[in-house]
Amino acid sequence: MRTLTLDFAKSLLDATEHIQAFPASVQDILRLTREASCEPRELIEVIQRDPIVTIKVLRVINSAYYSLPRHISSVDHAVVLLGFNTIKNLALGIAALGMTPLQPHAAFSNKTFQRHSLACAAIVRRLGEKSGNADPNDYFIAGLLHDFGKLVVAQAMPGQFGKAIEYSLWNEVSLHRAILEVTGIDQAELGAHLLEYWDFPSDLVVAIRDQYAMDENSTHLAISIYAANQICKRIGADFASYDDVVPSTIYMERTLGGTLETIMESLGDLQTLFDEATMFSNL
Repeated sequence: MRTLTLDFAKSLLDATEHIQAFPASVQDILRLTREASCEPRELIEVIQRDPIVTIKVLRVINSAYYSLPRHISSVDHAVVLLGFNTIKNLALGIAALGMTPLQPHAAFSNKTFQRHSLACAAIVRRLGEKSGNADPNDYFIAGLLHDFGKLVVAQAMPGQFGKAIEYSLWNEVSLHRAILEVTGIDQAELGAHLLEYWDFPSDLVVAIRDQYAMDENSTHLAISIYAANQICKRIGADFASYDDVVPSTIYMERTLGGTLETIMESLGDLQTLFDEATMFSNL
């Protein structure tokens, strides 16, 4: 496996930033939030300059995922209600997921990728709410960006990404493992490095990095991402060309209080979450 460093991860990100398909709104939000003197008003103006990101941010906030008591009609209102960092991270996540590989493989669907990311985010958020001692907003962002490393590989290394999809299909292994075999890159570690570079919360960075490594040191957030991924496969909201459902692990059962089946039952209506994710991906 290739040893990932922040410099190497950033070099891949730099490669995507020079591709036209990388949303300008991502670059604007990143540039602005790196400035210590950044004011909420400046961020709001940057978000509002991208009508697609604005629509999608408001759509997510007003969906069943957040279950807010009243409709939010503006980014200004969203910042007041949910906070500067939540809206910044949500806007950045949504804008980043808008990347489309310039040489997409036939088996790659950006709509399916976005649907999976949003469905996973909604499930992770619910698991955070059930824990009673977590910020559901942070859980949602972690779920939304858990596969961001795959998208960066698809942008920066389209040929190898296509080979990884084919490897996944022919060898019946997950796309995560296929990318590792073909490129030597752990896409979860890559995504974590980039989010660290973007100054996302450290617990979110750790959870995305460790989402496949279930052991006694796994955090509640990392295990929630793992479980949400498996649940997405069960409800038809998966992304990879081949992705079998992995059995429950003892660490997941101890942390979340049951098997995958009992966890799914405890989450209530998942069809609504899936329908919302499908609608969002079609925007």
